[in-house]
Formats: sequence, C-alpha cells, structure tokens
Amino acid sequence: MRVLRMIGVGLLLHTKQLTRSPFEIATALIVPVVQATLAVYLFRAGGEPGRLLEAAVGAGLMGVWSSVLFGSGGAIQNQRWQGTLEMIMLAPRPPALMILPITLATAVTGTYAMLATLLWGRLLYGVPLDFAHPLLFLVAVPGCVLGLGMFGLLLASTFVLMRNANALTNTLEYPIWLVSGMLVPLTVLPGWTGPVAAVLPTTWGARAVHEAAVGGPVWPSLGVCLAISLGCLAAGAVMMTYVERRARAAATLALA
Repeated sequence: MRVLRMIGVGLLLHTKQLTRSPFEIATALIVPVVQATLAVYLFRAGGEPGRLLEAAVGAGLMGVWSSVLFGSGGAIQNQRWQGTLEMIMLAPRPPALMILPITLATAVTGTYAMLATLLWGRLLYGVPLDFAHPLLFLVAVPGCVLGLGMFGLLLASTFVLMRNANALTNTLEYPIWLVSGMLVPLTVLPGWTGPVAAVLPTTWGARAVHEAAVGGPVWPSLGVCLAISLGCLAAGAVMMTYVERRARAAATLALA
C-alpha cells in the first residue's frame, strides 16, 4: 500500500508539473490537431472515407506515444536541469519506483491527444464516433496508456547516462508508431517488421484500441499489451539500477 500511495502521489505531482509547462501545453494543443488533420486527409485521398474513425483513433495513439517518448526522455533532462535528479537517485526507494510516476504522468497527459483528435475530427470533419464497443474503448485506452507508461520506464532507464536524450527520442518517434500499426496497417509493411512489432507493447495496445473502435476481440490484445509492459517494467527496473550505479561510478549523473 505504501508503494501504491507513493506512485499515486508522484503521479499526481508530476502530472501537475507537466500541465504547468508552456512547452508541454503548446505541444499537447498543436501536435494532436495537426496529426488528426493529416490522418483524415490521408484516408480521404486514399478513397477510404469509411475508415475516418480509425484514422482519428490512430492519430490519437500517435499523440499518446509522442507524449510518453518525449516525456520519458525529457523528464530525466528536466530533473538534471532542476538539480533534483541526484535526490531522486538517493531516495531510499529503488530508482525505478521514483521514475515510474514520471513516465506514467507523461502517459496520462498524453490521453488529451486522444480526446483532442476525436473531437477535432468530429467537429471539423464530421467523423462519426460510432464505436463498435464503447465501454471496451473506455477500458482499452487507459489500459494502453498504462502499458505505454511502463514501457516508458524502460526507455527512461537508458536516458540516465545520456547527455542528449532528445537525440534518441527524435529517432524513435516515427519508426515506432509506424511499425506498431497505429495509423498504417501492419499488413502493408515489409514482412521483417512483423517480429519487431510483435514484441512492442505499443503494437498490442494500438490493436486493442482499434478493435474497440471498429470491432474485434479487445481483451486478448489488451492482455498481451499489459503482459509485455510488465516485462518492460521489470527490465526497466533492472536497467535503472544498473545505469544508476554506473552513473555514480563514472560521476556522470548530473551532466546536462
């Protein structure tokens, strides 16, 4: 219970902090709208107007992933700049438990992207919000967000030793959402992307949300997403401990 309370308090604290960042607010307001607009025109130009809801949902998932990816990398840098990274690493709790609320907060704030893209598509382009499984959609989205937050911990653990973590996040954003099938079906991608997609929680989380929106078995995909995410959480905890010890030994923890 103490661990859950600590994660809950940390999640609330970092969510409040993110919502007071001018950069985060501007990014959250602009990027999802641009992605939703591009997705709608892309599907209309392809002669598939019946898949506009799928396009809006996919654009929303892209926004959630961007928030998690840049938030996980930027969170470590922000702690460095604020001079609080050392205190986080010196806390009596394992480093993973101290970083996990940050990655979860980035995923929670990313849910705005899903709401923004759906509302933008509905109000401006008349996209019908006829979900195949409305109640399951309300379950799949938080489940996907939780999975991405745990995946973010694994990403964040690799950013502790990196002085310019944003350089890595810039290279990961588009390849991951592309190979995860958030907007483009996996069937149109090269065959070698299949094994890569199968081990990513983003793939299964996106599949669960899409199936809840347009029809399909939601629970198996959501279960696989959470199972892989738990594996990422365990791997991230081990990696976080390792890189934290290495950063201490090399005296590179506070480098910005």
